[in-house]
Amino acid sequence: MKVFGIAGYSGSGKTTLLEKLIPQLTARGLKVSVIKHAHHGFDIDRPGKDSYRHREAGATEVLLSCGDRWALMHERRAEPEPTLDELIGHLSPCDLVLIEGFKQEPVPKLEVYRPENGKPPLFPERKDIVAVATDADIATDLPILPLNDYAAMADFVMNYLNLQARPC
Repeated sequence: MKVFGIAGYSGSGKTTLLEKLIPQLTARGLKVSVIKHAHHGFDIDRPGKDSYRHREAGATEVLLSCGDRWALMHERRAEPEPTLDELIGHLSPCDLVLIEGFKQEPVPKLEVYRPENGKPPLFPERKDIVAVATDADIATDLPILPLNDYAAMADFVMNYLNLQARPC
């Protein structure tokens, strides 16, 4: 599985970019998965539901399944946060794993840069950033992709990773 990251500060549009990029890639026949790193706690379960009660009772893992999907929740309890490689190991085989967050992981990344956020760009300090999606006029030797040109971003990712389109 090939891995490619989307990096940028909070509010830069990483999630929106992924939401528009994924259909571009899947339309080319790629099987795509996503791993998102959250810097704050989250819970996809609700108090009172059976699965929540099972986790609260001490279950390490709870797998929910229905006709449309399944989800595995794993409570870390005293375990350290898993590495990106460990998380990727939990995924089913696919062509491409897109990651959101994980700024410090040494995987190729597209930076979403918006100067109006008031934050400096990441690319001057991060050698793993291989292109920048922005509408700003910036000085860099990296490829610059227009923020809303998702087809160009899909082309770039596929070319960079040497991925081939397949019939859908």
